[in-house]
Amino acid sequence: MEEETKFCKFCGAKIPMTAVLCTACGRQVEELKSAESSQPNIVINNSNNNTNTNVNAGMAGGRMKNKWVALLLCFFLGGLGAHRFYEGKVGTGILWLCTAGLFGVGWVIDFLILLFKPNPYYV
Repeated sequence: MEEETKFCKFCGAKIPMTAVLCTACGRQVEELKSAESSQPNIVINNSNNNTNTNVNAGMAGGRMKNKWVALLLCFFLGGLGAHRFYEGKVGTGILWLCTAGLFGVGWVIDFLILLFKPNPYYV
């Protein structure tokens, strides 16, 4: 029984039907077919309908305080720690009261920190 043949598209020689390379000229006449070269069928089904909602809108990390009230308390009564008491920080308020705002250094630092806080802020 004679094997089926085909012609090389480059040199025209008769080659076996199953040949990928021409036996006469050595050039590739067919595509290589292997398991790795076949592309998998990828289906992307992204139907993300999640809605993120903030359920902690009123209690975002603590008690809401007004920046301007704290800033005015700090400016006029910073050495007495009034802004610390307003924020509910009783321990450091007493410390500020006894040391005149950590000898003025803590008062200045607190004033600058309060100046750059958002309004309202949470303590």
